[in-house]
Amino acid sequence: MEIDKVDKIIDKHGGDASSLLQIMLDVQSENNWLPKQALDRIGEKLEVPMNRIQHIATFYKAFSLVPKGRHNVHVCVGTACHVRGATRILDSVEESTGIKSGETDLDLKFSVETVNCLGCCALGPVVEVNGKVHGKMTPVKTSEALKLYE
Repeated sequence: MEIDKVDKIIDKHGGDASSLLQIMLDVQSENNWLPKQALDRIGEKLEVPMNRIQHIATFYKAFSLVPKGRHNVHVCVGTACHVRGATRILDSVEESTGIKSGETDLDLKFSVETVNCLGCCALGPVVEVNGKVHGKMTPVKTSEALKLYE
């Protein structure tokens, strides 16, 4: 990520250390992950110790310290989805993307993760792609839905 983009994000928040979390979220949103050079620049400009920034970056699940794909796929494996076949749906996602849960493909197209609940249990099993919920999934419907993001 270019340093001038990081500087613009910091400036947008007034260069205030109390905006650290929001600045990190904006950098994450812009880049899909938090590169070390961006974190270094944030620490330098806000005069915040790197150990505090690292603590925040590793504490919140929203942050990633490794590159993520353009399309974030979340497969619900909570109780309601699990009893309706979430394991088969996860298998279908892994087969369609060629990666396992917790991984990102080499083309940075997909990142796959399991989640404990997406809050729409009546639609289970559920797959969320880039924030769009796909409910009552079957392995075939899952493969077809993922083709929309290729």
